[in-house]
Amino acid sequence: MKIFKTACILFAILPSAVPDAKADDLLIWSPAKLSERSYKATMGFRLPAEWETSAGADIGLASTKGGAPLPESGQAMLWGKISKTTVTPAGQSQEGASVRVDTLRGSGALILSRSRSWILSESLDMQSSRSISVQYDTVDARQASVTASQALKLIHPWTGTSLSAGTGVSNAGGDFSSTVAVSQAILPNLNLDASVNNPFSGGEAGSVNLRYRVQW
Repeated sequence: MKIFKTACILFAILPSAVPDAKADDLLIWSPAKLSERSYKATMGFRLPAEWETSAGADIGLASTKGGAPLPESGQAMLWGKISKTTVTPAGQSQEGASVRVDTLRGSGALILSRSRSWILSESLDMQSSRSISVQYDTVDARQASVTASQALKLIHPWTGTSLSAGTGVSNAGGDFSSTVAVSQAILPNLNLDASVNNPFSGGEAGSVNLRYRVQW
């Protein structure tokens, strides 16, 4: 708990220590009421540069009707991200790293990622992504696990149709997974998605979803 309090103080001080920048551009503060008696807040700072850097904490708590904290409801997650985006006339690429540490439960993760999108032809766009994540849990004394994944998506921008395929492998038991999916835009905010997990094995599973998105 002492470490958690110290981290919160640092996150509150660091944004004000950066000169010649607007506080609105650097400060991250997003409180939210999740339910009648549960709350969450994201706080931190960002540093705009060629490599955009941000760090902060997610804090949450739930209570009973009498106001007492619910056991195991507390959240104190420290996080940090660094990323760089490169844009060219033919497409763009992004690479970065992120880290998350659960100070209450002693677990954490480090994720390295890279993605790229480019124009394949007059009617087709292509997207590719790769990531490696390392996770650990000191409380349960679990061995650190490493998971690698990659995905490829072919997009027809004029019709809103996309076909994607992805694979992933983990050193925890040597698990291997694969996914094939297709998506079709029906309306500007309405999409029809269909996917099949592990299509080349005996345990394949499929799903079809109609997804509507609203932004405000």
